[in-house]
Amino acid sequence: MIDTLDQAIPEGEERLALRVEDGIGVLTLCRPAQLNGWSWEATRQLGVFADRIRFDERIRAVLLRAEGRAFCAGIDVTAPGGAVTGRSDAERAAHYAEGVRWAHERFAAFARLPQPVVAAVQGYCLGFGFELALMADIRIAADDAVFALPETGIGVAVDAGGDLRIAREAGAGWAKYLALTGRRIDAATAERLGLVQCVTTPEELTATAYETAAAVAAAAPLAVRAVKRNVDAYADQGLDAALDRTALAAALTLTSDDVREGYAAKAARRPPRFEGR
Repeated sequence: MIDTLDQAIPEGEERLALRVEDGIGVLTLCRPAQLNGWSWEATRQLGVFADRIRFDERIRAVLLRAEGRAFCAGIDVTAPGGAVTGRSDAERAAHYAEGVRWAHERFAAFARLPQPVVAAVQGYCLGFGFELALMADIRIAADDAVFALPETGIGVAVDAGGDLRIAREAGAGWAKYLALTGRRIDAATAERLGLVQCVTTPEELTATAYETAAAVAAAAPLAVRAVKRNVDAYADQGLDAALDRTALAAALTLTSDDVREGYAAKAARRPPRFEGR
């Protein structure tokens, strides 16, 4: 995997970039050529930036955005450090489970920032991209945004809690429908389900999201942080226990024969032949 203790972000290896202006921390996914595909390294960098933002008194709100035509098209399977090994299937599964738990801790540091996070979503918002957007407090989408959780179609459990957050926002039925079928939905449908709070044009996306973040930043900081903590405390009851089960499910599926078949079928552009093993 990667060095989980490293807090440095080498020049040229940035997956995210942060700038601060007018009380807003603008956190940008900056790998547009890869459609901002996610990786273990991106997870590490998200945790590093969350730690930096948390105690930065200049930052009263965070704007999460992405360069290019996609917010995040999912996991970058070509990224280095993606393979998890072990001397046996059981050890490999244990390593995967611990790796996913480590990732959950980085995501929690971001989702539980004291500063509210506004996400600006354009284009493909698939798999982990959808899960990342759901970690934000408020989501603004361009009308060209496309959302989906396609994991079960390649033999993987949803592993970052996106299905759980959809259940929280839209109900268990919609969480199961989207996660079990992998169906794509447009921005208007996401707004109707409560997964997106506002839909605008691609041209107006950044300005609309920035205006929303600025409104949060202009409010009383102690009150804003209290509201976020209070709402999350109510909405996230049971989330930690569910994420622990998610880590085990992810480890089981990521080490299965089915996931190898799923990726092989996707690469060959053929229907997968899953056998449940």
